[in-house]
Amino acid sequence: MTVLPVMPCCAPTKARAQLMERSRFASAERERATAGSTEGMVKLEGGPFLMGSEDVDVVPQDGEGPVRECTVDPFYLDRHTVTNAQFGEFAATGYVTEAERFGWSFVFQAGGGAKTVPGLQWWRRVDGAMWRHPEGPDSGVGERENYPAVHVSWNDAAAYAKWAGKRLPTEAEWEFAARGGFTQKRFPWGDELTPGGVHLCNIWQGEFPDLNTREDGWEATAPVDAYPANGFGLQVITGNTWEWCSDWFSPDHHLYATRVNPVGPSEGSTRSMRGGSYLCHASYCNRYRVAARTSNTPDSSTTNIGFRCARDI
Repeated sequence: MTVLPVMPCCAPTKARAQLMERSRFASAERERATAGSTEGMVKLEGGPFLMGSEDVDVVPQDGEGPVRECTVDPFYLDRHTVTNAQFGEFAATGYVTEAERFGWSFVFQAGGGAKTVPGLQWWRRVDGAMWRHPEGPDSGVGERENYPAVHVSWNDAAAYAKWAGKRLPTEAEWEFAARGGFTQKRFPWGDELTPGGVHLCNIWQGEFPDLNTREDGWEATAPVDAYPANGFGLQVITGNTWEWCSDWFSPDHHLYATRVNPVGPSEGSTRSMRGGSYLCHASYCNRYRVAARTSNTPDSSTTNIGFRCARDI
């Protein structure tokens, strides 16, 4: 972590201001969007909340803690992730996703001659995989219109949001929304993963990556309304697919950034993702907790990354 030189405590200096401007201490400019339709969105009143976690199973390198009070302004958030049907309307304008331009994308446990990813052998590079063909050229979304659009990069998601007159949520907005009104609970519904034995999100059961017992009813992605909504009326905000956020990812930027409408640093190499996916398992990716976070490069796309949009009041 960069250490600032000692400065007078009673007054600012030009040197400090210049250093702040050119260092990663600078936060990104907060994006605003007010033109999009609010149909299918939930209005959230915002306000203060406790962000982050200090539970025993946090991932230290992800920068989940410390717990701190943050405040977000009122905003709208899509009730569920953007569906194949919705993304299809955007694609009909002529937009071509990055996966289409690259000619391939990452598919979980694809067969045939697909190339595996070193060290992550369950991920395969599949030629022709893209949002219309999630598992490759022979697959389609004809019966999955109400499923989340996947193989959508951060750049694709941002382009969709701009087209819709919206934007991607900040990490703070996403976490405020995912908590559903609870204070420091692990999941959108409370502290227990399966209260009363009931599965409330689509994650991996069994032994990852070879055996998914599908106790939650799904082997891969589920419809965007497959589970009950949280306390704010938001559906499937945990599990199913990772959701892109607007912020550049940093494990420590929040330690010195503003806590009123916080955003990530002004630059970076990866963008933040929240919520976990159907591939998350306690032994492999215990990041379906509401405070958990990870990231990926803005041009990356896979079978387990989607997004939902936000809009300002």
